[in-house]
Amino acid sequence: MNNKGLAHIAIQAKDYPATIQFYIEVLGYKRGHHWSLPSFQIKEASMLISPDGRTCLEVFDDDAVIPAQGKKARTEEEVAYGAMLHLAFYVEDVDKAFQTALAHGAKPYVEAGNLTLGDPPLLIRNALVHSPNGEVIEFIQDVDFDIESYSSMQ
Repeated sequence: MNNKGLAHIAIQAKDYPATIQFYIEVLGYKRGHHWSLPSFQIKEASMLISPDGRTCLEVFDDDAVIPAQGKKARTEEEVAYGAMLHLAFYVEDVDKAFQTALAHGAKPYVEAGNLTLGDPPLLIRNALVHSPNGEVIEFIQDVDFDIESYSSMQ
């Protein structure tokens, strides 16, 4: 197989500077290459590089005309089906990440807590917020989703 893993996820920002600042201050991303591309009406775009140095988040300004999955929700309460559901980030401390996000303008969605999923049971610690830009963000502590590796440990 030639797949090396997920390269990036792209989002469109309602408030471009605030979105960049949120991902840098809350999740430790750094701003990498940034550009404009008039042929797509992109005034500003940036590739934010994650702390692992490999996966990225591409952020476009609100006026960019780019292909998108699904459609924008008209209100925060509306759900857009067929669109990306949420972004999940591994964090060292779910509670701290949740509180840091709230301090930077995120709205609580699911408070930090533990979940047990499936059989054999897999313990998950996570929390979810709505970012100031509107995307749903999940904070999750490291977990191995490979059923073969954790079921052999039981």
